[in-house]
Amino acid sequence: MRHLTSSSTVPFGVDASALALLARDLRYQIVQLSHNAGTPHLGSALSCIDILVAAYWRALRIDPSQADDFARDRFILSKGHAASALYTALSARDFFPESWLDNFGKHGSRLAEQPAPHCAPGVELATGSLGHGLPVGIGMAMAARLAKKDYRVFVVMSDGECNEGSVWEAAMFAPAQRLGRLIVVIDYNKWQATGRSDEVLNLPSLVDKWRAFGWAAREVDGHSLPELIEALSRDFPAVGQPTAIIAHTIKGKGVSFMEDDNNWHYRIPTAEEVEAAAKELAVI
Repeated sequence: MRHLTSSSTVPFGVDASALALLARDLRYQIVQLSHNAGTPHLGSALSCIDILVAAYWRALRIDPSQADDFARDRFILSKGHAASALYTALSARDFFPESWLDNFGKHGSRLAEQPAPHCAPGVELATGSLGHGLPVGIGMAMAARLAKKDYRVFVVMSDGECNEGSVWEAAMFAPAQRLGRLIVVIDYNKWQATGRSDEVLNLPSLVDKWRAFGWAAREVDGHSLPELIEALSRDFPAVGQPTAIIAHTIKGKGVSFMEDDNNWHYRIPTAEEVEAAAKELAVI
């Protein structure tokens, strides 16, 4: 895999313009990973990478050299099928060497197609079975309260994941417990495995649904780094409403022939398509 030098030179706290270049580079790495490993879910990883960049470079209070520090913020990628986005972000943020990406999805690799328990520094939870990330995140937020710690818990979910009943049970429980430092981000790319998410279930007015369940809910452009940074970086009170951020995104974002095309939920890019993506993303 072609390693990118710019990804590893972006420090925490830089401005949105520098992060936009980083997100571009990570998109190319995600495309490469899909091709090299023969793994699907490329479109889902491309739709959420801006969310991860805003979180890891501007919002999360976590030191990659002390990834297990009990006081750290927690980040759960509940949509585990987008693991390639998580791995590229963690590598670029120096949680582990970029060379680990070369073995992504291969037999015996630490970086499985979907995250395994403690597979790599920075991976908080084994995910992939949708609907589990938020309930576990609630447990982490309650543990912080019991331990009298002020860490925040961020959970990134897919819109299709909101089909799961466990999500809505958790959505009722968190406001009742006044978990103010629990933040959910929904990657609302309008697709799930078999069709438009709004057609499979009645998801429109998603922000109103979360508000009705007692959350402080808002909508943002999920590809606007300034909007994401502002939404994720504010001070979250220890006690109060949990926060739900509905991030409107585009599946396959960044590569024109993949954008809003649900075939890229399953398709693997050819070598020629990898090169075409590289040209679009201006990395060659």
